[in-house]
Amino acid sequence: MKIKNLKDLEELKIKGLESLYPKRTKINVGLGTCGIATGARAVFDSIADEIEKQGIDALVGKTGCLGFCQREPLVDVWQPGKSRIIYCQMDPEKARDLVTGLAQGKTRKEWALCRMEEEEFIIENTKKKYSIKEKDGKDIPLYREIPFYRKQKKIALRNCGFMNPENIEEYIARGGYFSLARVLSRLKEEEVIEEIKNSGLRGRGGAGFPTGLKWKFCRDARGEPKYIICNADEGDPGAYMDRSILEGDPHSVLEGMVIGAYAIGSHEGYIYVRNEYPLAAQSVERAIRQAEEYGLLGENIFNSGFNFRIRISQGAGAFVCGEETALLASIEGKIGEPRPRPPFPAERGLWDKPTNINNVKTWANVPVIIARGADWYSKMGTAKSKGTMVFSLVGKINNTGLVEVPMGIKLREMIYDIGEGIPEGKKFKAVQTGGPSGGCIPSELADLEVDYEKLTQAGSMMGSGGMVVMDEDTCMVNVAKYFLNFTKDESCGKCTPCREGIKRMLEILDDISKGKAKETDLELLETLARVVKDASLCALGGTAPNPVLTTLRYFRNEYEAHIKDKKCPAHICPDLIHYSIDKEKCTGCGLCLKECPQTAISGEKKKPHSIDKSKCIKCGVCFEVCNFDAVEID
Repeated sequence: MKIKNLKDLEELKIKGLESLYPKRTKINVGLGTCGIATGARAVFDSIADEIEKQGIDALVGKTGCLGFCQREPLVDVWQPGKSRIIYCQMDPEKARDLVTGLAQGKTRKEWALCRMEEEEFIIENTKKKYSIKEKDGKDIPLYREIPFYRKQKKIALRNCGFMNPENIEEYIARGGYFSLARVLSRLKEEEVIEEIKNSGLRGRGGAGFPTGLKWKFCRDARGEPKYIICNADEGDPGAYMDRSILEGDPHSVLEGMVIGAYAIGSHEGYIYVRNEYPLAAQSVERAIRQAEEYGLLGENIFNSGFNFRIRISQGAGAFVCGEETALLASIEGKIGEPRPRPPFPAERGLWDKPTNINNVKTWANVPVIIARGADWYSKMGTAKSKGTMVFSLVGKINNTGLVEVPMGIKLREMIYDIGEGIPEGKKFKAVQTGGPSGGCIPSELADLEVDYEKLTQAGSMMGSGGMVVMDEDTCMVNVAKYFLNFTKDESCGKCTPCREGIKRMLEILDDISKGKAKETDLELLETLARVVKDASLCALGGTAPNPVLTTLRYFRNEYEAHIKDKKCPAHICPDLIHYSIDKEKCTGCGLCLKECPQTAISGEKKKPHSIDKSKCIKCGVCFEVCNFDAVEID
């Protein structure tokens, strides 16, 4: 069916609502990458088999990531007349029992994460209230009462976990493609750009450049054809926001791109996605085919005379291809290396033609801004950082997952309210924002507001939204070394400051971690870092020193302890720690002797043991297995 007008869209919306809220039981399993990694496919198969075995009148479907990756696999149960219940940490056996319980009218409350009595349709500014006749599971907490979700505001993630990403009609039922219909039927190109400019939307890929201004530059640039590109080359360790959107709600990105293409005057677009994201690529390919079948991509979209097509380009996984000009080179079939700017891509981009590049999250925001208006969007966030931001909250924190919050939220709220603090009651030490090129912010700055300007002032950056939490057992020298090693491996090697400077910094850090460095090496390290930052060709080299500069700024005492005292305060750097056994505490149980991989521990049963330091490889196994605190770290 080709959608030619608003009436056609409304008819498909009705079908989509019937699919979203059927008149019989529907069980959805989260089959994003995070769910699959924890066994969701086996859970899905178990549910489908049990439904067939018992002859139950129920549907089993799939959905994307609901964000709470810590509790995967997640199973969402919809029953007409009852609260919607989300079950967590499921396995095949639990899944079978769940289906049996549903057939008997029972709720397995012990596995429930939360219940829902309504959900938000943010495009339409409405709430879908379920017709609840039976207060099933009323002692299960509501979705909005869960700490992880309580302070979130989902715009880019609005559909993830709430619809089947393979069903375009369900996307339409949740307001999808109505913004595109409005744009093509009512708005001029300049009006669309003005709306995006007034919203205050900034690029969510890292640089934070005003999106509307970027669109205007490309529209005003001379040259045809013009190109639209979605940068889905997400390579930050621990970051997976773009992947989850492409897997769970690909049409939101496509709709945003078509709107942007119309505003700029482009008729051809690319989605550049890394090869390590096979599910995301498959999801986007399927969505493109569906959009073409329904006439939402291709020729004469909505009978408006506007044409636009999208192709997928898959990268080989080079981190540097997240940089705009390196990404363009990769699409062109060249080595993914950055080039000097100006000229900027808006003037001379893909094949030397005007090109607009935005991140996945940026494109996903566009349909909502068109639907709700620039004024609504600009009221969220801070003076210069509007709207919401999606973060991957990972590391030493109790609740890990995807978090979308209004700009301006404090780090403390992210870590203690949403993340519910540090595991095992340990102290929060630092948080690294902005990916491997971001900075490490100390616990003393926990009340820092999260926006582009405040993070930059603190020596870090927003980046694409990575947020790695560290506890008291973290060595900040080791952290700087880890991230610098990553950027060294990912440097394209084109410019000398990045290629050679990062290597030299890493050599100094290695000496520090081994207790071989001199006090003057700290000055040299800081000088090198600033040269690399100022002289590198692209943002990879320009931001690579951030972990070094911020750890020197906030944790200089740790560097000095490594150099002056030849000690690692966090007991992480192997060359600066030594294990010994307290003979007063040792009971001679023999557990450490048994577990030592190097046979470095000796001693008779029920008598104090000892460690041969010449054999000890400092793996820490003895420390971990001792039940009497007899193993000490010097």
